[in-house]
Amino acid sequence: MSNGFHPIQINQCPFCGGTEFVYGFQGGYGAVTREGSMSAVGQYLHHVICRNCGSVVHSYVDNPEILLKRGDRRIR
Repeated sequence: MSNGFHPIQINQCPFCGGTEFVYGFQGGYGAVTREGSMSAVGQYLHHVICRNCGSVVHSYVDNPEILLKRGDRRIR
């Protein structure tokens, strides 16, 4: 699995030891926006969920840089 920046390897659930995962996302009113932002536009929050116990073992957004204030964004 990759979040676009660093590959993240999840082999085992830290809660139950399960090794099978499903992927889901949270949008709408659960979308992630920058603190203090007046914009209603947010990003989906992606989740990696253990199939055995249902725990969310990892969550991420595709473009974390857009959560930064305009002056705080890094140039690549």
